[in-house]
Amino acid sequence: MSHHREWDLSCKVYVGNLGNNASKNELEDVFSKYGPLRNVWVARNPPGFAFVEFEDPRDAEDAVRGLDGTRCCGVHMIVEMSNGRSRRSGGGRRRSPPARGRSRSPRRRSVSRSRSRSPPPRRSRSYSRDRR
Repeated sequence: MSHHREWDLSCKVYVGNLGNNASKNELEDVFSKYGPLRNVWVARNPPGFAFVEFEDPRDAEDAVRGLDGTRCCGVHMIVEMSNGRSRRSGGGRRRSPPARGRSRSPRRRSVSRSRSRSPPPRRSRSYSRDRR
């Protein structure tokens, strides 16, 4: 089985908020109702998320629409198309340290976090804030 980063992004679905006891078999049962699956990978360290790869990108999109917010493995899961990068803090593993400054992701849902990124209105005694 290939590693989840090598999967076809148009068919790859991110499943988040799974908690510690997500079952690969349970995910396969739930997601296969939308179409044939190629791969299912469940994170164990850290736990809480998984990736599901469909054979057809239309099945992946249908699964996102139909399963986002539904219960599986005892929790309400987050289901969205994978974009190949970590999206949420706390839910996934980051490949690089978080970037300082503006995010390059054009589709950011959380607006509240961007408020703290604006520069302070006055000069601070700490010179580390002035570095860019």
